[in-house]
Amino acid sequence: MNSSIAKVTGLVAIIAGALFVIAGGATWALITTNLAKENVTVAEDSKFLPGDDVNGPFSAFAQAQVINEHALHATEGRTYAELGGLVKEAEAAGDTALAEELQGQRATVMNASFLRASLFTSVVSYGVAALVMGLGALLAIFGVAFRSFAPAAAPEAVRPVPAKLDQVPLPA
Repeated sequence: MNSSIAKVTGLVAIIAGALFVIAGGATWALITTNLAKENVTVAEDSKFLPGDDVNGPFSAFAQAQVINEHALHATEGRTYAELGGLVKEAEAAGDTALAEELQGQRATVMNASFLRASLFTSVVSYGVAALVMGLGALLAIFGVAFRSFAPAAAPEAVRPVPAKLDQVPLPA
């Protein structure tokens, strides 16, 4: 491999790796800061991290899970789509009170779904940020390896070996 190509490739990889690590870290910090500003705490009845502030991937996931449990509890386990069908049935039967109650439950499930999607977006963003940081670290390591392939200086010209001992140049 041409030593100058190895050096340039290595340098580019090191710089790109550093940029990836910085970009991933900045993304992680941005997500954490924005989640923390919402002042959300994982519900006390969560299966894991109860009472924890939602400011990281695990607490965001825990809160998303417990929101789903609460929504299903409020609707007796019925989903948004199922409630839509029940609302239509109640309206067709002329039971407006039941239709309004079911529509209220449907709004609850819709809001829960929106909140869960927002929290899951944060979880995925944390994963992408971690991936970018990891790839950046690998890229930087590969860059260092590439640069190690290139010799530090060009080798000196090799003198031909004299055929006879009396032809060996003596130091001055």
